[in-house]
Amino acid sequence: MRGADSRPTMPLRVVVRGLQQPLPPLASTEPTTKQQPAGRRRRPDRRLYAIDGLRLAAALMVALHHYAGTYRADRPGNVIWDRPVSDIMPTVFRFASYGWIGVEIFFVISGFVICMSCWGRTPRQFFVSRVIRLYPAYWFAIVFTTAVLVALPGVWTRQPLREVLLNFTMLQSGSGVGNVDGVYWTLWSELRFYLLFLLVVATGLTYKKVVVFCCVWGAVAMLAPVSKLPLLELIANPDGAWYFIAGLALYLMHRFGQDLLLWGILGMAWLMGQLELGQRIDEVEHVSGWRGSVLIFTVFLLAMVAIALGATDRVRGKWLVTAGALTYPLYLMHYVAGTTVINRLRDVMDARVLVVAVIGGFLVLSWLVHRFVERPVAGWLKRGLDTSFARLRNAGT
Repeated sequence: MRGADSRPTMPLRVVVRGLQQPLPPLASTEPTTKQQPAGRRRRPDRRLYAIDGLRLAAALMVALHHYAGTYRADRPGNVIWDRPVSDIMPTVFRFASYGWIGVEIFFVISGFVICMSCWGRTPRQFFVSRVIRLYPAYWFAIVFTTAVLVALPGVWTRQPLREVLLNFTMLQSGSGVGNVDGVYWTLWSELRFYLLFLLVVATGLTYKKVVVFCCVWGAVAMLAPVSKLPLLELIANPDGAWYFIAGLALYLMHRFGQDLLLWGILGMAWLMGQLELGQRIDEVEHVSGWRGSVLIFTVFLLAMVAIALGATDRVRGKWLVTAGALTYPLYLMHYVAGTTVINRLRDVMDARVLVVAVIGGFLVLSWLVHRFVERPVAGWLKRGLDTSFARLRNAGT
């Protein structure tokens, strides 16, 4: 994703029959020099292994939170442990109660990675990349979770078949239908971000366009809640917008270098983010403190700044690539199925051992899904979509 500095390509010269003739400049996916902020460096993209590690860390935070740190799990008679988890493993509970912040971390990373992966791509390429990335593991997760609920009833309510089938579209939230697994709510937020950013991708990404997008989206996201316009709130996504914006600003820092404007956008994202963290604690989480949540979020943002500015460029390792690959399947499958398994085994195993065993089991399952579901199905989808778009292009001529 990041890499060494690059300089504008100079015309090449070759000798043709004794005469030197200039060749045209090499084609590049980089914007022209006039489109770059003056005096900024440009780095060709390469894989940032540290981000893979952060992604898995965030997924593990969320899983631990759902198993041992939620308000639901700390209530007497809860379906997971039957008694407050803070009584069963108080130390684990204190740490796990902050794990929900992993979702906000996902959103920031998503803004960074989406901007990076879209640079120099067409809307068609962006669409295909999102479909093959999101759907294969998601489809498997729906089937897997539904099968667990059929095999182990009595913990979670199973949805009617028609609602389960609608979940395969990933658009159920827009139709007022519940998710097969509660964690899918974040996908609806991601999809709205993709649709908005697609408008910028369609015009060709540049530093200026992404900055303007961040500013306009941020302003609309701030105004949407007071506008009392449901459609505007739906589009602007005020609960998640500033996390994605933070990721976009961080990627611009990585690609072009830091400047005061980007620091200002990131600072605004931090200020809006700390407010949203407090609101989520008050309305949903209840079990964690605002100061601790903001501290964790701030440390994460500083880690992302270090990655963006190249401080982690020497961090390498194939295991980190594997860690990144496990993240999405783990997130999709861990909650409903994992808490159902805990419900069945809570009286026969030590609670701490059980949590570790369930997380470990889902990591293994996630690797299997990535290897035998995501990769082959993504390849099949890509070939099919490329053929379909080629047919559309030819039909228009």
